[in-house]
Amino acid sequence: MAHELPPLPYDYSALEPTIDAQTMKLHHDMHHAAYVKNLNAALEKHPNLHSKSAEDLLRDLSSVPEDIRGAVRNNGGGHVNHTMFWKIMKPQGGGEPAGKIAEAINKTFGSFKDFQAKFNDAGAKQFGSGWAWLAGKPNGEIQVISTPNQDNPISQGLFPIMGNDVWEHAYYLKYNNRRPEYLAAWWNVVNWDEVNRRYEAFKSAHEPAMAGK
Repeated sequence: MAHELPPLPYDYSALEPTIDAQTMKLHHDMHHAAYVKNLNAALEKHPNLHSKSAEDLLRDLSSVPEDIRGAVRNNGGGHVNHTMFWKIMKPQGGGEPAGKIAEAINKTFGSFKDFQAKFNDAGAKQFGSGWAWLAGKPNGEIQVISTPNQDNPISQGLFPIMGNDVWEHAYYLKYNNRRPEYLAAWWNVVNWDEVNRRYEAFKSAHEPAMAGK
């Protein structure tokens, strides 16, 4: 089965003024669409992989044939990363988190403000293109990391709870080279309901492993 570009869950202009409509249109319709197209093209060479999800492919890259491994890593990662990205943003989003994710953030980082600072720092210091992440570890704990290019934490055995895209195409039309300004503004569109859902999915998936420790 071919991988498909998911529709945006809101209008191109819905995240303004934080993210402008032109950036959203280019980011989704051109960049994300290209990752999907290139992933499908790579998999055409190995029809036996068509039944696997993009997440499964990224989870075990060593099992992907070497001739397409780089293409799957880059384009599969781009597809998975952006599919999450659109969902963890929403119009009139932002504010402070509530629920289980808020408890985990306060326990791990001390406060939401301290978490924001650590997350923004990871994004600002990522050299070149990449992502800043809040990722879950196999032991049930959470951490802030960054990854280059379109690498996804899944490939490191981690669970991507939330991530911010720091490729220039995500912000350059509005913020130019002011990446820290983009990182600071991005919190105004975070969909904490979706982040909470992802965190609870992570916790549910790791409860058996944690119980045995």
